[in-house]
Amino acid sequence: MAAGFSLKDQLFNREKVRYLAGLFALADPGFKADEFESQVMARLPELELKQRIDWIAEVLGLMLPGALPEVAEVVLRALPAPLDPDKVDDDFGDFIFAPLGELVVAKGLDAYPEVSLDVLVELTQRFSMEFAVRPFLNRWPDKVMERMQHWAGHDSYHVRRLVSEGTRPRLPWGMAVGLELQDPLPLLDVLHGDATRFVTRSVANHLNDITKKDPDLALDRLEVWQEMDRQGRRELDWITTHALRGLIKAGHPRAMRMLGYDPDVAVKARLVLKAEPVRIGEALEFSCHLSAEQSLPVLVDYRLHFLRPSGKVSAKVFKLKQAKLGAKGLTLTKRHPLKANASTFTLVPGPHRLEVMVNGRVRDEICFEVVA
Repeated sequence: MAAGFSLKDQLFNREKVRYLAGLFALADPGFKADEFESQVMARLPELELKQRIDWIAEVLGLMLPGALPEVAEVVLRALPAPLDPDKVDDDFGDFIFAPLGELVVAKGLDAYPEVSLDVLVELTQRFSMEFAVRPFLNRWPDKVMERMQHWAGHDSYHVRRLVSEGTRPRLPWGMAVGLELQDPLPLLDVLHGDATRFVTRSVANHLNDITKKDPDLALDRLEVWQEMDRQGRRELDWITTHALRGLIKAGHPRAMRMLGYDPDVAVKARLVLKAEPVRIGEALEFSCHLSAEQSLPVLVDYRLHFLRPSGKVSAKVFKLKQAKLGAKGLTLTKRHPLKANASTFTLVPGPHRLEVMVNGRVRDEICFEVVA
């Protein structure tokens, strides 16, 4: 990403605010577009991304007084055409419509759940409303879950995705919802067979969330889906792999077996460092030779145990190779940069450890020194 790039300025700026104001001016001749733009821009530059969404929604609420049923008519008239129905992935829409979801929450959460859901189903076809639907899930769980049963079969894949994404247990940056982990599973039973990757990716992410709290619940469901035969084999394999990525990194035996990797198979590994110690700012370079008495599929990861500034040790798993281990064995090499002054991770001098994992099991390890 280029230096100086600002996502908040790209998504929410004067041009975008003016565009939104123009849409509402066309929908309601009494809407004061210039005043809306002026009020929003008076504070927008000082705000972070989520704050900008909330601020635009707040100003819009002041410019559109009245109860939600009245305001909803204007909102729906202001919307542009739905997103391209012929696309099947990565079609999130325009972020400038995110504040409309917050407007619906502010004006409709307590008194107008039905009208609110009607509006959200239209909004999500312009920009995903998974954040806005979650307050309604908490306030009106039965109403929303009943509505989602119908949404799971909606013509728009954006609405279908909202069912899975909106009910995710660990939606990034999203409000927590009071559903039990198993509550949305009947909906996912339908959605995992969807023809669009935009939906099936959400389903896989939803299951990955579940694995953080109840791995067997997610694994059991994947086995049920294999028996249901509602999805093509290739796509179901992709869903399974993506859903289990967290468990695979952790070396979960049942997840490994589901993907065709035997964690108990006898594999020998020998790690060799190219040089030691390793200087911060340079790279850890190593090779690993694998051998086994039989030909078998292997999933090879490596795990680094980093010394932290506090003196504690933290581990991180990295992908190395997915391959077939034959009679001649397999030699893998890797160059892992040890970046100085990384924005998310601070390296410190001292003892570190490298492990190689095959099918989720540690097969060899070696210690090395990191120096400044």
